[in-house]
Amino acid sequence: MSIMKRILACMLCVLMTTPVYGADNKTKPYNWYCCHVKDGTQPTCDAELSFVEKYNGYYIDRKNSDPTAAEKVIYLTFDAGYENGNISKILDTLKAENVPGAFFVLENLISKNPELIKRMAEEGHLVCNHTAKHHDMTKYHTSETFLAELANLEKICTDTTGVEISKYYRPPEGRFSEENLQFANDGGYKTIFWSFGYVDWDNERQMSPDDAMNKILGGLHNGEVLLLHPTSATNAAIMGRLITELKAKGYRFGTLDELTAQENAA
Repeated sequence: MSIMKRILACMLCVLMTTPVYGADNKTKPYNWYCCHVKDGTQPTCDAELSFVEKYNGYYIDRKNSDPTAAEKVIYLTFDAGYENGNISKILDTLKAENVPGAFFVLENLISKNPELIKRMAEEGHLVCNHTAKHHDMTKYHTSETFLAELANLEKICTDTTGVEISKYYRPPEGRFSEENLQFANDGGYKTIFWSFGYVDWDNERQMSPDDAMNKILGGLHNGEVLLLHPTSATNAAIMGRLITELKAKGYRFGTLDELTAQENAA
């Protein structure tokens, strides 16, 4: 094969294997991230992800941004796929401290531990949509298939527990596209990301309680949406201590209803 033919063959191969997202890039997949800031100021997301807020997407409370405010607010959110004893422990602590949270749940947790879902709702927490199967939602390219995954979880939850899923959606693994956010918004959902999270999901590689406390408090900021995994033994161990420390620093604990209402009013 001549050099020119080889070059043309390579170019064709690149064209055939390079994803095509369309002129508007709405199907391009992203992985959510928010850089940690250690001086108490609110972090910002990458400019490339600014479209998130266009579709009722939230990751921070902009109306409460002053790090020197006498009263500060933080939003506790949990991604819960299964129970290993730690979700119950965290619920015990939240109840004892009278602190609300938002739990983004999967079908597995609902089907195997319906009593936990009922307890969440009864104790004033929001039960939210993390999808039924934790699939990569960027592969769903029609509103019908995307919303069917969310509706499936809604039905399972209502049929199994009698609890209605709150209209808040968190993409599995924080993976999303602009198209996804539009589908969610059109379906009446608000997409909730986060402004702080840490590596707490691997049960085989748990951070020590002291290290986790230092990590979380080191990234603390007013208006924070904190992502935690309630299956984490470390999180279960530090939850009471963390809440006590946050209260001592002047923080109160807000709800997603409050967060999104404030944002809409801004």
